[in-house]
Amino acid sequence: MTIGQVTYLDGPESVQLKAYDLPAPDDGDVLAEIVRANVCGSELHIWRGEHPHIDNGVLGHEALCRVVETGGEVRDSAGNMLSAGDLIVPAYFATCGECVQCGRGNHQYCENAYKYWSRSPDEWPHFHGTFGTHYYVHEDQYMYRVPPDIDETAAAAANCALSQVIHGLDEVQVTMDETVVIQGAGGLGLNAAAVATEIGAETIVVDGVAKRLERAREFGADHTIDLTEYDTVEARRDRVHELTDGLGADVAVEVTGVPAALDEGFQLLGKGGRYLVMGNIIPGKEATIDPGRAVRKSINVTMTMRYAPTRLNDALTFLSKHGDDYPFGELVDASYPLSDVDSALRDSANREVTRATLVTE
Repeated sequence: MTIGQVTYLDGPESVQLKAYDLPAPDDGDVLAEIVRANVCGSELHIWRGEHPHIDNGVLGHEALCRVVETGGEVRDSAGNMLSAGDLIVPAYFATCGECVQCGRGNHQYCENAYKYWSRSPDEWPHFHGTFGTHYYVHEDQYMYRVPPDIDETAAAAANCALSQVIHGLDEVQVTMDETVVIQGAGGLGLNAAAVATEIGAETIVVDGVAKRLERAREFGADHTIDLTEYDTVEARRDRVHELTDGLGADVAVEVTGVPAALDEGFQLLGKGGRYLVMGNIIPGKEATIDPGRAVRKSINVTMTMRYAPTRLNDALTFLSKHGDDYPFGELVDASYPLSDVDSALRDSANREVTRATLVTE
């Protein structure tokens, strides 16, 4: 039987590669090999010991995979028959179909969403995460075959940032000719700029790193606000109001992960504004807000975690249609062999690279 490897987190900032026999997939499941797996910010939180639920187990969730073997006849979540060699992207979370949230149609809130993710590698089928040579996809995970016209680097990130922002912007119902201010020009922010631009919105991106702001313009930002130039909340608020004829933005999107950004977001919005909060995912931090200011503007706040799993198919459709219009493939700027996973994590955490990807030697 063929041997594969998988990355195991056994404590904060401590990883090791472990080897296991490759499992034969059960009926309806898929055994896939990893083409490339990206280091997402969520992995860094887990690696540093900051995640509220996960402190050990197999790492990795954002990846492009190639089917090795299927458990009988298996179709992807769009009904396409899968066979060995097909490229797929799976949702990293499960949708059990049996819990209260699944029954309500809120599959992104499935009570059993993480029943496979980050488990011990000693538990069959061993390959629970994408930081490895292989990944095991269960039948209650959504997965989609990747169209041949999509760049592989872009496809590898489809099941995280792009799916998330498509879901989030739909939740706050962004429409043509609205103004969207995006707090943060990381992966989520850049994807949000591209999606909002294709909807027909005018976009303003706020960040403090010149290279990230330059990249934001490449992803469709109509205006950028540099934190080093506009170095107070008041200055940034006034600039947004200047760009919106004194009205403030229709929608604000928080993807910084900085608690203080929340109150600033309220100030960037106009009356009746909608605020989408996606960046603050780690509990234990506190933010001071002025609720009276938000109430007097009648701001509607939406906070969202994960995405409706069908959004993954929407993300692939978006890449197929608009992938050549934006430099999605350039968001990954460093490749590491799987054997050097520790360096990939450390360099990412130290911001020596913007986005790292792991490839099997």
